[in-house]
Amino acid sequence: MARIEHFNNPNAPKPNSIVVAVTVFVQDEQGRVLLIRRTDNGLWALPGGAQDFGEYIAETAVRETREETGIEIEVTGVVGIYTNPNHLVEYSDGEVRQQFSICFRAGYVSGETMTSDESSAVSWVSRDELADFSIHPSMRLRLEHGFERRGEPYIG
Repeated sequence: MARIEHFNNPNAPKPNSIVVAVTVFVQDEQGRVLLIRRTDNGLWALPGGAQDFGEYIAETAVRETREETGIEIEVTGVVGIYTNPNHLVEYSDGEVRQQFSICFRAGYVSGETMTSDESSAVSWVSRDELADFSIHPSMRLRLEHGFERRGEPYIG
């Protein structure tokens, strides 16, 4: 299913759903962050996705990272909570989702990178390399906050 990101777009369609979702800022021993290239829009992003029924939210972070990247992680904290009402995601099935995403911090446990139906590429990326990647502004904000290692989670 294709998706279009609307960010501060006054002509964006009105939202019709909010879904609890996660993104995961996981670093390896060299301090590189794990990114995927999404199959639905071609942009690079942190791994993540929607919470399933019967699942703790930290379990969502572990499951989505494993499914999209092949990497096993351990959740260690919260980078931030992202709820910008001016960030909408329009799906080809008619859903228009208002952003609600909890970005977790996690550590690498095991595994080798692999792609999935949701990721056409998976890569460990250094902070200096990020400028060369096509990344949505809302994802860049999460990356910035993850690398900053703030004392308190971002709430916005």
